[in-house]
Amino acid sequence: MSDFFYLIPISIVLGLLGLLVFLWSLHAGQYDDLDGASERLLHEDDVPRTTPRP
Repeated sequence: MSDFFYLIPISIVLGLLGLLVFLWSLHAGQYDDLDGASERLLHEDDVPRTTPRP
């Protein structure tokens, strides 16, 4: 039972730390362009091969 006296504050601190990291990522603009990476992958400018395949 005495284990809970130090586990509860540790879990609260870790939860608040995770919340702060999430809020920081929102403020930094990590979730602003959700479709950009997929669009860049599909519409990437490929350079054609100059030598024929064997």
